[in-house]
Amino acid sequence: MFCWVELSTSSQESAKTFYSGLFGWTATDYPTAPNQIYTIFSLNGADVSATYTASPEERAMVPPHWNLYVTVESADDAAARAAELGGTVVAGPFDAGGFGRMAVIQDPTGTAISVWQAYSHPGTAVEHESGTFCWADLSSPDPDRAKTFYEELFGWQIAPDEKYPPEYLVIKSGGKAIGGVAPAAFRSPDTPPHWMLFFMVADAPAVTAKAKDLGGTVLMTAPGGMQMSVLADPQGAAFSIIQPPQ
Repeated sequence: MFCWVELSTSSQESAKTFYSGLFGWTATDYPTAPNQIYTIFSLNGADVSATYTASPEERAMVPPHWNLYVTVESADDAAARAAELGGTVVAGPFDAGGFGRMAVIQDPTGTAISVWQAYSHPGTAVEHESGTFCWADLSSPDPDRAKTFYEELFGWQIAPDEKYPPEYLVIKSGGKAIGGVAPAAFRSPDTPPHWMLFFMVADAPAVTAKAKDLGGTVLMTAPGGMQMSVLADPQGAAFSIIQPPQ
């Protein structure tokens, strides 16, 4: 399953102000190394996400963005298997303090994702509430190649679902729908491969307006009756919000 979401940003203080104002999150800072702080966001006392200031090396490679984690039994085994399947191990495996062991991998189509072997921190502790992560869409230039990779790496079932358009593939883990794979025809060729994270909200129009008030950007609002927007925070990290149908 997806287990954790984490913002890599160029301004941690700005991110704390923006997301606390947008989702009602509470930010708590944890020193991790000299001059390094890891901020965990919580909602009603339960951990929901985190943010950190990207290193100069990371900022040179990628702009501010949201990272997505998948829980695994062994980070080392998952990283080794990813390499066997044609992926690339970008970082790790390594221990993240006493919280868990992780690795950052890149699938054969160029999309990064992290694997998480929990020690003391299993990940997100709340779901199905306004302001919590609820879904992730893969934007890949080669959905078929990505489908094969993730099915073999995580045991996911990735296939069309009658509840969705036929060209959209739904990702299921243990029979539970957790995300999707958008058709390659729907993506701009200039956009790097990525995971688009969705956060559930109770009132999408109000949250969209609030994002603008807080200095964010509205990249897209879904047409028709679907209450969904694609937003970017003040540093440019993109994410989506969605209001469940009544």
